[in-house]
Amino acid sequence: MKILLVYPRYPDTFWSFKHALKFISKKAVFPPLGLLTVAAMLPEEWEKKLVDLNTTALTDKDLEWADYVFLSAMVAQQNSAREVIDRCKKSGTMIVAGGPFFNPGYEDWGFDGIDHLIFGETEDILPLFVEDLEKGCARHIYACEEFPDIRKTPVPLWSLIDRKKYQSMSIQYSRGCPFNCEFCDIVILNGHRPRTKDESQVIAELDALYDMGWRGGVFFVDDNFIGNKRKLKSEILPAVIKWMEEKNRPFTFFTEASINLADDEELMRLMTAAGFDMIFVGIESPSEESLAECNKLQNKNRDLLASVKRMQNYGLQVQGGFIVGFDSDPLSIFKSQIDFIQKSGIVTAMVGVLMAPPETRLYKRLKKENRILPKGSGDNTDGSTNFIPKMGREALASGYRHVVDTIYAPKQYYERIKIFLSEYRPGNKARFKISLLHLIALVRSTWALGFKEQGRIHYWRLVVWTLLKKPKTFPLSMALAVEGFHFRKVAEKVRVSLAGDVRRLEQTPSH
Repeated sequence: MKILLVYPRYPDTFWSFKHALKFISKKAVFPPLGLLTVAAMLPEEWEKKLVDLNTTALTDKDLEWADYVFLSAMVAQQNSAREVIDRCKKSGTMIVAGGPFFNPGYEDWGFDGIDHLIFGETEDILPLFVEDLEKGCARHIYACEEFPDIRKTPVPLWSLIDRKKYQSMSIQYSRGCPFNCEFCDIVILNGHRPRTKDESQVIAELDALYDMGWRGGVFFVDDNFIGNKRKLKSEILPAVIKWMEEKNRPFTFFTEASINLADDEELMRLMTAAGFDMIFVGIESPSEESLAECNKLQNKNRDLLASVKRMQNYGLQVQGGFIVGFDSDPLSIFKSQIDFIQKSGIVTAMVGVLMAPPETRLYKRLKKENRILPKGSGDNTDGSTNFIPKMGREALASGYRHVVDTIYAPKQYYERIKIFLSEYRPGNKARFKISLLHLIALVRSTWALGFKEQGRIHYWRLVVWTLLKKPKTFPLSMALAVEGFHFRKVAEKVRVSLAGDVRRLEQTPSH
């Protein structure tokens, strides 16, 4: 068999970092870890190629070479995925599709033309599919009936990528989350009980990245890295600390976790000792009523601001996820979100409009209330949503646009960098090594941010402040400044799109 693994293109969103990557001559932030893992599960004698449309073009020659195209996608990649499906149909190439988008609940979003669908995680299903495929009797749909043991998951097939095109590498330690937020589909996709890999697997995957020559950032893609704290503290982190010391600390790590990480000082110390310096936390809202509505119980009845500061004090840069559009949100929520974000020093603040993914408890509740709208973009940071909000679509669109315009504006954005750096106490021993690439990026960013962009006075104030107050954090300060350039570019697109949506709503009598 000749297998072509295709990863669709991401739209230009806050998460793509497209405009920031240009400064460091990279094409994408992360490689497609899921497809690389699937590739490692396929028979060794099969030929395999990977085309990541975020870094490489898909050619007709690629499709002619392949017996099958294996396609995986997130919901936000649906438009590019459909383009791939159309091209496969025209070329007569068979398609096998899986991943978060190709799941029950999304069938009416565009699965036409797919020959074989893999619903759910692949560890237990793929061997059955491969066996049927070789016998010539493969079914249209394969679905896992229970969550697999990920201790049997192989090391991803890293030989399929060009690592120089990516900013960071990826690794997965666990799947599942112990919490049950109303809007989240993680528990549907991966379950409530966190399933984890063994210490030997984690070290083997780190070895694979090291052996292929990678030196830099590594993202643990777990939806909640601290779902099993006991195993982390007793086995995994001590092993990673030992490995990092033996290898002269070649990586820095970042991941996603719930805010109760701030309650565990031992865990924070171990994480920073292991090389973790950044964490994404779903904060969602400063409103207790909205947190109660969406069952974000781990965030309720706590000082969210103090929790963020505590993690920053332990050497963790906190990235935050925020949501507007809850039924309990008052019209003042937009100002409340802005105030919280500014005070917290969360520089990378990903604010999105509430979405209701199919099969979630939120989706089912809104469907009963006849509030679900057709489909959706899957990108909650483009200002769209797939349900009728209680505050009204016009008010939500205008409020969201105001939040985005404010928090990414140069003055407010650079001020947040200073607030963060004032709290930040780097905890790991990694040494920043200046390369030619870093110098080129500094020259490019200085020209773009310090001379061409409006608001450049605020950039120069940040440069001077950092050199005088926090000189050791200068590389980090400049990296965050570059990310702000990307956020403003995307915010400008969102602003134009939402302005058009508001005008259309104003002209519609029934809005």
